[in-house]
Amino acid sequence: MAATSPELRPGGPPPPPSAPTAPQPPAGAVPGPRTPPGQETYGGWYERVLGWTVLGAAPGRLATGTRFDVLELPSDAGAALLRRPVPTGPVALAGRRMQFLVAAGGAEELDGLLDWLEWGGVALDLAALGAGCRITAPAPPGTSLGKSPRGAAVWLRPPEQGCEALLPALPGPGRAAGPARGPDLVRLVAAAATECHRARLRRRTVPASQPLAFS
Repeated sequence: MAATSPELRPGGPPPPPSAPTAPQPPAGAVPGPRTPPGQETYGGWYERVLGWTVLGAAPGRLATGTRFDVLELPSDAGAALLRRPVPTGPVALAGRRMQFLVAAGGAEELDGLLDWLEWGGVALDLAALGAGCRITAPAPPGTSLGKSPRGAAVWLRPPEQGCEALLPALPGPGRAAGPARGPDLVRLVAAAATECHRARLRRRTVPASQPLAFS
């Protein structure tokens, strides 16, 4: 008579626990480390689409003076400037300041242009950010404001791949202003100075809380 299997022996001691035989998920099905919130939203878009480097954690900072410079002015003056038929490059809104991207090196020209345009010495609150400066990286186009850091800067006119070649710049030898070269920095500075001056006069009679209108 054949011996009875220990597993089937009635009344015998319970068999020792066996190793689990359920199939394990393949290694590829185990999710890897997740990208920290905001990293791909900000840094990934800038690096992948524009080839720009974002410094620091999201939203990070963009260095000026290499790929572009920035003209910065009060947001009410900037809103009026956007309504003018003056060509611009990308434009961002950061709190109560508006930032107009211009060609690298343009920041160094601001004081001389204001003097030449007879705005020298006038309090305009118009600034230029060039080499050694930083701006907060605005939320990429299409980013939900609900998923952006509180008070994040946003693009009003977003940059596109290769936009650096068409940023507002001074005409130079063999580099005429116009659609073939890009917007004229002189025209942009002249219009910006005018709107900064007008905005300063309006603030004396219009409450600062009045909403802005962008085109």
